[in-house]
Amino acid sequence: MNNRNLAMSNNHEALEPKSKQQLKRDAEAAQTLGKALGELPAPHFNVLVARDVLPEKLCDALVEYRAIKAHEGRRRQLQFVGKLMRDVDTAPIQKILAEFERSGHVASAQLHDIERWRERLLAADDEALKALLQIHPEADAALLQKLIVSGRKEFVQKQPPRAARLLFRYLRDLLKSA
Repeated sequence: MNNRNLAMSNNHEALEPKSKQQLKRDAEAAQTLGKALGELPAPHFNVLVARDVLPEKLCDALVEYRAIKAHEGRRRQLQFVGKLMRDVDTAPIQKILAEFERSGHVASAQLHDIERWRERLLAADDEALKALLQIHPEADAALLQKLIVSGRKEFVQKQPPRAARLLFRYLRDLLKSA
């Protein structure tokens, strides 16, 4: 096939109407995305509203969906949201949702990293403190040593982990500033 015939066949495919099954899949995908938007945590939903990627009518429908408590009412409102979503370009919305997901994974990884440092420090591993101070020379070595000793003592005496919590908070602030 030459280029002209290939271009004509591509145009012909673009002009063909979508099948009923494809329309149904598109509608279900729009409704699923609408449900995901409606169930976002309030701060994330507010970011979406602030970035002005949602049309006003869709935004109002999502706010109403979030307010409805009755199952059947939520289901009907979700169908309406799905209907409105069919006319919306979803690429910017999906991009923002992906950002939210990535930031959640990053935050989770950071918390795990902080937890690993705390466990290493409290596990009677003096090399861990030296390693931490080499990576973060701005850290308060005396405060860290005091929190580590107190945390170990609390663990041995089966007391509430007050010093371990303080150590976690200090490590969180230290690693966040770095």
